Amino acid sequence: MSILLVNYSYDFNSLKSALQVTDGNLASHLKSLEENGLIKVNKQFIGKKPNTSYSVTESGEKMFRIHLKALENIINSQ
Repeated sequence: MSILLVNYSYDFNSLKSALQVTDGNLASHLKSLEENGLIKVNKQFIGKKPNTSYSVTESGEKMFRIHLKALENIINSQ
């Protein structure tokens, strides 16, 4: 989410490389984020190659910022 929050969009292979995860692991996480309305998926062709990119929804940004604030509160309370 943090990568998507600071970038307009990010494609699957770039996310996979940045996070150093497997295709299946990343796909399952992205599917869950999409199903919960936190990210949106854009599928297109670049030339003849399929390209899937992801971006944060307004709701996703709000929820992630709430999550970050909760983590910050935990850190600051110790």
